[in-house]
Amino acid sequence: MRKIDYAAIGETLYESRLPNGLSVFVVPKPGYCKSFACFVTNYGGADRRFTLNGEVKDTPAGVAHYLEHKMFDTPDGGNALITLDAAGANANAFTSESMTAYYFSCTQRFEENLRTLLSFVSVPWYTQESVDKERGIIGQELRMYEDDPDNAVYMGLMRLLFAHSPLRDDVGGTVESIQDITPQVLYDCHKVFYHPSNMALCVVGDVDPALVERTAAELLTPEAAPLPGRDYGPAEGLDPVGKRNERQMEVSAPLFLAGLKLGPDAKGPDAHRERLIAGLALKCLYGRSSPAYLDLYGKGLLNATFGCSADYAAGEGFVVFGGESKDPDKAADELLAAAEKIAAEGFDPAHFERQKKASYGGSLRALGDFRNLGVSLAEGCFAGYRALDGFEIMKSITCADASRWVREHIRRERTALSVVTPCRVSGP
Repeated sequence: MRKIDYAAIGETLYESRLPNGLSVFVVPKPGYCKSFACFVTNYGGADRRFTLNGEVKDTPAGVAHYLEHKMFDTPDGGNALITLDAAGANANAFTSESMTAYYFSCTQRFEENLRTLLSFVSVPWYTQESVDKERGIIGQELRMYEDDPDNAVYMGLMRLLFAHSPLRDDVGGTVESIQDITPQVLYDCHKVFYHPSNMALCVVGDVDPALVERTAAELLTPEAAPLPGRDYGPAEGLDPVGKRNERQMEVSAPLFLAGLKLGPDAKGPDAHRERLIAGLALKCLYGRSSPAYLDLYGKGLLNATFGCSADYAAGEGFVVFGGESKDPDKAADELLAAAEKIAAEGFDPAHFERQKKASYGGSLRALGDFRNLGVSLAEGCFAGYRALDGFEIMKSITCADASRWVREHIRRERTALSVVTPCRVSGP
């Protein structure tokens, strides 16, 4: 395995690519009791249409999430979660728009748990009966999300921003779309997307990197496979489909999310730097110690629920910011006015340097979060960069870089606003 020392942050990364295409990353943590492993496929809720060997395949919305639910079933009628729990591991999984991750943490029997993880994720087992049973469970989950105000305001924004992208739809699909998911659909998608060529294994803890690589090579298929081509629909422009929507729900205070598109999501080290610039620019612009946040907080237009982020999925980059507000339209207007001021004048250099140091320190502290570190290694792998390179890149980002990013991307005319307001009380 290739060894990369990050002396400035006191970390070492071991990486390799097996003959079957699997990317393996290990960050040793000598002296720590806990170890973490995640087996991640570059396949998420947005990957509904793909091309393989020249043939276009369309699948129902929600297959990636459905697969996550069913992967814990084993051919002997057991459940991998129970097996991992019995071996002292705390295991779980998640599906996002762009990936599905299966993971565990443990303080003992690491190799045994790693073997269980690699085995159940790579060997599918679905029956008609179990798939039908899961359909009811997932249907209930989807209805629960439909009643969640945070999910409603987010999906409302996605449908304002995007005309064709699968980002318009919930990762889990809809109650209607999952009716078309059969065992054969699950087997077909597992065969395409759960091949080691399309996956990454990331481990953090006091473990032997050679053991991790050797175990993966022993248990997984040795052959490589062609990668599927992703099709997310026609190219999206930067203008939103709509400017504003509103929905009434059982909330105690109005919620809002404003957002805009950044354009096609690039890959590689240059894209990594641009992502770091985006994160730092948003922290300077809308972070808890920013002039804009403090001003609106003092006016009662924002509270501690406010947040902002730059996200990347389905070939697109986009920014979202919002939270609770007594006047969502005024809050969004003043936040955009603050961005326009920065676009014209630039950030205060002293404020920028403070935020840069705070971001660097926060990233250093996050190295102690094994799950966060493991998932970030996989995200970087699929996006064509090494996540740990970000510490050195961060040092090179300037106040001019952050000001330039705001000037180029935060535009009022490109912004959409999704709002959830309390239900009106009818009269007697």
